[in-house]
Amino acid sequence: MIKISKNCEIDKNAKLVGDVLIEDNVKIVGECYIENSIIRKNTKILSSYIINSQIGQDVNIGPYAHIRNNSIIGNNCRIGNFVEIKNSKINDDTKCAHLAYVGDAIIGERVNIGCGVVFANYNGKIKQESKIGNDVFIGCNCNIVAPCVIEDGCFIAAGTTVTKNLPSNSFCIGRVREEFKKKS
Repeated sequence: MIKISKNCEIDKNAKLVGDVLIEDNVKIVGECYIENSIIRKNTKILSSYIINSQIGQDVNIGPYAHIRNNSIIGNNCRIGNFVEIKNSKINDDTKCAHLAYVGDAIIGERVNIGCGVVFANYNGKIKQESKIGNDVFIGCNCNIVAPCVIEDGCFIAAGTTVTKNLPSNSFCIGRVREEFKKKS
């Protein structure tokens, strides 16, 4: 059953399938596909896929985001272009603006997930979960290798691959220094 509340704007190219609840003042713009999901009030979705998930209020999604099975997005979040989220919980005020994969993770409040961040959740045999605390900054082009726990207040420098748990308020940098050699 599809239930649409008042003052919603739904594009003619949007496809709603299964049990879908759309609360007040939601805007669904462009070619969207929403299946078996809940979209809370004042949320805007632009050309994105949402399947078997819950989206909080005052959230901006897309364009071209893909939110897959068992994902919960908190209030006042930004899930930007070319972001894929699967089987994850993202808490309030978290931003994942573009070009990232978040799979099998629990993300705290006020987290910044930079461009190109990948949650490496599969080791070839099993899927594993990562947990990110509150007020964490994950720079561009980082890899979070599960299972991993990153506690509150951590800062992960761009280009870092995290393979160990980080205690609260840690600064993590895991880059190799550039080396220059003459061409022969």
